[in-house]
Amino acid sequence: MPELPEVEVTRRGIARQVEGRRLERAALRAPSLRYPIPAGLARKLAGRTLTAVKRRGKYLLLELDGGHLLIHLGMSGSLRFVAPGTPPQRHDHADFVFGEQVLRLTDPRRFGALLWLAGDPLVHPLLANLGIEPLARAFSPAWLHAALRGKSAPIKQALMDGGLVVGIGNIYASESLFDAGIDPRTPAQRLSPARLGLLVPAVKKTLRAAIRAGGSTLRDFCGPEGMGDFQVRHQVYGRAGEPCLKCGTPIRQIRQGQRSTYFCPTCQR
Repeated sequence: MPELPEVEVTRRGIARQVEGRRLERAALRAPSLRYPIPAGLARKLAGRTLTAVKRRGKYLLLELDGGHLLIHLGMSGSLRFVAPGTPPQRHDHADFVFGEQVLRLTDPRRFGALLWLAGDPLVHPLLANLGIEPLARAFSPAWLHAALRGKSAPIKQALMDGGLVVGIGNIYASESLFDAGIDPRTPAQRLSPARLGLLVPAVKKTLRAAIRAGGSTLRDFCGPEGMGDFQVRHQVYGRAGEPCLKCGTPIRQIRQGQRSTYFCPTCQR
């Protein structure tokens, strides 16, 4: 699933290419993705100017005259630029035409979303209850210590709770915990302020490194300007049985909340 770095890479790529330009027309080829696509959306979008490209968690918000186009990439979706006249394939569900730039939405599983928000987008039910942005200054060790009080869930699952912190998916939770030297099974409420003082910078460092690398290209994800390569820099994720890059101990893989977790049993305590 595209996580915060992949969505941020997508946001930046779209902004560089078409922010400030007129959306001439939209071609919508599916009646619904995860939710029904609003009737008449193509007509509503035509002729509006893209004034800003924003992100909230894993949601993209394309600010146009009079509203926002909300896009979620679901499990395996992507937005990429294609040449005008490029024939759509089976899973290419929408094109947004900005002159010679065509932004194409592909979503093989149709778990994504494409909605029009006329009012304040942050009060929409999909966004209103999202947690703190992990790259925000407010995401601090003190804030996290208070937020984790009374939470007995393992710290990895707490980091992936979108109502607490947005966008830290499975890959980056595993990588951040390794960087901080914290066992992913540790009950969240047991982490001291000192250990959270290691975790918060590790989360920010990991996410920023992934954004600089263009995200992790796993399975179907591809950013608007090409593929990222952070996956070749993973220290633990996807490396079960391979030697830890720090100590040489074989990386372990376990299941937490129906997701795979990777960690070093020696370096992470």
